Amino acid sequence: MNILDKIAARKREEVEILKEEVPVETLQMLPHFKRKCFSLKENLKKSKTGIISEFKRRSPSHPEINLGADVAEVTKAYEAAGACGISVLTDEDFFGGSLDDLAVARETVKLPLLRKDFIIDEYQLIEAKAMGADVILLIAAMLKPKQVEQFSKKAKALGLEVLLEVHNEEELKNNIFDTIDMIGVNNRNLKTFEVNLQTSKDLAEKIPGQYVKISESGISDTTAILELQKSGFQGFLIGGNFMKTEDPGKSASEFINELKSRSK
Repeated sequence: MNILDKIAARKREEVEILKEEVPVETLQMLPHFKRKCFSLKENLKKSKTGIISEFKRRSPSHPEINLGADVAEVTKAYEAAGACGISVLTDEDFFGGSLDDLAVARETVKLPLLRKDFIIDEYQLIEAKAMGADVILLIAAMLKPKQVEQFSKKAKALGLEVLLEVHNEEELKNNIFDTIDMIGVNNRNLKTFEVNLQTSKDLAEKIPGQYVKISESGISDTTAILELQKSGFQGFLIGGNFMKTEDPGKSASEFINELKSRSK
């Protein structure tokens, strides 16, 4: 059983409990449920940097990234730094996040927010909208194509944008749907945790042109982004590289400013 299998099993248990504790009808009454979402896709299309800064405290491969980080402080600083959007980890067991983190971020910033979690049930989409997300993540390695199609349709009906995450050509080919907005290539091998940016470069030309391309994981310098931009990538999800520092917002600001100066 790999890490995704473990996460999926735990997530199924978690969602069943939540459905009992917080029914869909309750979520639909929350103020953000009727809010018009901000567009990450459009932000990335018009940006020269395309940085999506991520808030996370830990991960299975790095159990202590920044356990004491304050979500309001960090997300506010990310916005000031010039990020196009912010990814917020809401998985508690494996990443130390929570839906409260998403809610606080929504009250703090006006940027598009990606709910970074492991979606295995439509309930989580309603939950994401109700708590202030603008974008949801669907991980091809965890879902069957029929589920990707089903969940992406439901997300669009709720007004959410959809980021599909793939790791290889097979996952990409099996999940091309009109209800996907952005395709993210995860450079991390989820079985070995090894990271290789070549994964993004190899898949770039195989991603149809209507999708905004995002490269995820293992991006630690501006040279990597300049190279990935040549392959057509417009978005770059960066978490650990910022969060592992004492001041993630300052780290993001310095990174984005360097990228801007090199992009001229």
